[in-house]
Formats: sequence, structure tokens, C-alpha cells
Amino acid sequence: MRFLFFYLTFWFFQFGFAQVSNPNSTKQHIQLDQLLDNWHVAAAQANFETYFALTSSNFVFLGTAPGERWTKPEFMSFCKPYFDKGKAWDFKPSNRNWQFAADGTVAYFDEDLVTWMEGCRGSGICVLENGEWKIAYYNLTVLIENEKIKSFIKLRKH
Repeated sequence: MRFLFFYLTFWFFQFGFAQVSNPNSTKQHIQLDQLLDNWHVAAAQANFETYFALTSSNFVFLGTAPGERWTKPEFMSFCKPYFDKGKAWDFKPSNRNWQFAADGTVAYFDEDLVTWMEGCRGSGICVLENGEWKIAYYNLTVLIENEKIKSFIKLRKH
């Protein structure tokens, strides 16, 4: 019985300490969720400085239109008139999932979004720069059901 107690205690501490150092820990998820939530709120509040301060210097944004691949300076130029009007966009995220690179300095995510375009999905990459998480890449996609894709293709051709 003593052996079982020591064995279970050993495994409890072993897994407990491993979890603390694991980049998938709750603390990392909370920090990253706050980063993305703050980014979405900054857009909804048309806060240009905060919105772009949360991105890395080499940030890339992929929009929903075929030609929308924006570097950070390009995206800033595109966004500025919208933010200056006091109304950018208001995306409501849910169902966010995180994966981490082995070294814990890169996080990959996907999230469902409620937008003016109906259901969308965002996916991206966050990087740890100077001890602070930044959004380095974001890909916004419009969701369409497989059974509706033929109608969608016809619509795009017109």
C-alpha cells in the first residue's frame, strides 16, 4: 500500500510540474486569448494604435477577397480610413483552438467568427517577441457549406 501511495504521489508531482512548464498551460492560453480578444475589440472600437500595436513588425493579413494579402504597412494604409471614421469591423470570436511549436515561442490558432459576412473563420500565428506575444499572421475566411459550393462558384463567375 505504501508503495502505491509513493508511486501515485510521484506521478502526481511529475505530471503537475510538467504541466507548469508546458507551453499549452492555462496561463499561455489566457495571455493569447486576451491578445486576440483585445485585437478584435480594438477593431470594433476603431482604435488604430492598439489594433496594430498587437501585431508583429512583419505582420501579414489575408482577407476574404482574392487579392487581399496585406503586409503590415499595406494593411495599415488600407485600414486607416475605416478607423478614422470611427467604425472598423466587429468580429465576435468563439471556439478558439491553440497549438504550440515545440519551443513554446510560436502559437497557431483558429477561431470561429460571427461577422457582418455571417460565419467566418480566422486562423493565424502568434509569436513571442521580447517576452510579449504578437499576432504575426491572420487569415480571414468566409465559411460556405460544401453542398452550396457549386452555386457559389456560379455566383463568382458573374
